[in-house]
Amino acid sequence: MMRGLSLASVSGVLIGLLSSCTAGPDYARPNAIVPSVFKEQEVKDKSAKGWKRITPLDLVDRGPWWMIYRDPELSKLVSQVEISNQTVAAAEASYQQAREIIREGQAGLFPTVTAGYTAERTRSPGNGSTSNSSSSLNASAIYASSHTVTTNASWELDVWGRIRRTVEADAASAQLSAADLANAELSAQTQLAIAYFNLRASDELEAVLQQTLVDFRRTRDIVKNQYTVGTSTRADFITADTQVLSTEAIAINVGIQRAQYEHAIAVLTGRGPAELSMPKHRWTTHSPPVIPVGIPSRLLERRPDIAAAERQLQQLNALVGVAVANFYPVISLSGVLSFAGPKPWPISAATEAWALIGAASQPMFDGGALDAQLQAAKASYLQGVANYRQTVLTAFQQVEDQLAAIRLLTLELKRWDDAVKEAREAVTFYLNQYRVGTVAFTSVVTAQSTLLTNIESALTVRQNLFVASVNLIAAIGGGWEASNLPAIEDLSDIKALPLPVPVSALPATFTTSETQ
Repeated sequence: MMRGLSLASVSGVLIGLLSSCTAGPDYARPNAIVPSVFKEQEVKDKSAKGWKRITPLDLVDRGPWWMIYRDPELSKLVSQVEISNQTVAAAEASYQQAREIIREGQAGLFPTVTAGYTAERTRSPGNGSTSNSSSSLNASAIYASSHTVTTNASWELDVWGRIRRTVEADAASAQLSAADLANAELSAQTQLAIAYFNLRASDELEAVLQQTLVDFRRTRDIVKNQYTVGTSTRADFITADTQVLSTEAIAINVGIQRAQYEHAIAVLTGRGPAELSMPKHRWTTHSPPVIPVGIPSRLLERRPDIAAAERQLQQLNALVGVAVANFYPVISLSGVLSFAGPKPWPISAATEAWALIGAASQPMFDGGALDAQLQAAKASYLQGVANYRQTVLTAFQQVEDQLAAIRLLTLELKRWDDAVKEAREAVTFYLNQYRVGTVAFTSVVTAQSTLLTNIESALTVRQNLFVASVNLIAAIGGGWEASNLPAIEDLSDIKALPLPVPVSALPATFTTSETQ
C-alpha cells in the first residue's frame, strides 16, 4: 500500500514538472523587405500594350519546370539529375543524417535503462577432517553459487525544456537540410539546362558556319575563275582564300566549346564524359516561353534557399532556449533494482533490493561561462536574421536582373534579326556588282564579314535569352514550394511521445504556437 502511494505521488510530481513552461523565446519568422511589385513588371506594364500580369503558378507549378521548353531531350536529361547527380546524392545523405540526429536528441526525453547479470561461484574450506591429504581437503570444501540480476535506470527530467528545445533545433536543422537538398537539385537542374542550351547554340553556330563556308567557297571559286581569265587580281584570290581558312578555324573552335558543354551535361547526370554522346541538330526554337513570376511575396515560399535561411533561424532560436535552460537546475531520477539467488531463474522476490534517488544540481559559479554562451546564442540568432533578410534581398535582385535581361535581350534580338536580314541583301548586292566589275572585291568581303558577325551576334543574344529564362525560373524557385518541406511532426514523430513537447505542430507558415 505504501509503495502504491509513493508511486502515485512520484507520478503526480513528474506530470506537474513536465507540464511547466519551456525556457527561451518561442519562434516567429522575422519580417523581411518585400516589395509590393517587381520593378520590371511595372516597366513591362507600361511599355507593353494590353499586357496582363499572370498568376505565379500559371506555368511553373510544383513540377518539372523544364517541360515548358517542350524539348524531349532536355526533359530526359534534367529528370536524371535527381537520381544520378552526386552533389544531390551528398545533399540527400546530409538530410538523412539530420533526421537521425533528431532521433538521437529525442532519446534524451526517455529514461536510460541498463541491465546487468553477474554469476559467481565460490569455494571455502569446510569444518571436516584436518587431514593433510588433498582428497580430504576437497571433500571438506564448501561450494556456493550466486546469481545477481541488476537493472539501473536514470532519467533527466526535462523540466525547463532544454532537451525539447534541442529536439526543436534538430528538427529545424533537418528542415534546413531538406531545403538545401531542394536547392542542390534546382541548382544542378539549372546548370544542366544552361549547358544544354549552350550546346544547342554551339550546334546552331557550327551549322551557320558550315553554310557560310559554302558561300565563301563559292565566292572563292568566282574570284579564282576571274583571276584565271585576268579580270581579277591575285590579291583578291588570296583574300577570298583567307576568308575560307579563318572561318574553318572558327568552326573547329566551336567544336571545342561543344565538347565541354557535353562533358558538363554528362557529369551533371552522374556519368563520365565518355559515357554520353549527344547528336548534333539545329536549334529550331527561336525564343523561350513566357515565364510568369507572380507577386513578390510569393518568392518567400518558392525559393529553397530562403526557406533554408528561415529554417536556420528557428534552429538558432531554439538554441537560445537551450542556453537559457542551462541556468536552471538539472533534475534527474535514478534507480536500481536487483535480485540475487543461488539460481539464475526463477528470480525470487524475497531477494529483491531497490533504491530510488532524486538529484538536482544548480550552477553556482562558472566564471560567466553560461552567460557568455547565452549571449553568443543570441548573437548567432541576430546574425541568422541578417543572413535571412540578405538572402531575401538577393533573391529579389536576381529576379529583377533576369526580368530586365529578358525584356532587353528580346528587344536586342529583334534588332539583330533585322540587321541580319539587311546584311544578306547587302551581300547579294555587292556580289552581283563585283561580277560585273562595278565594285572592288573588298566590298564583297566586308559585306560577307558583316553578315557573319551579325548572325553570330543574333545567335549569342538568343543563347543569352534562353539562359536568362532558365535563371529566372531558378530565381523564382523552379517548381518548388516551402510546403514541400517535411513537417516537423513527421520528421520527429513527436506526437507519439508521452511528453508535452512544444514543437508538435508547426504550421506550414513556419510559426510556432505558444509552448506550454
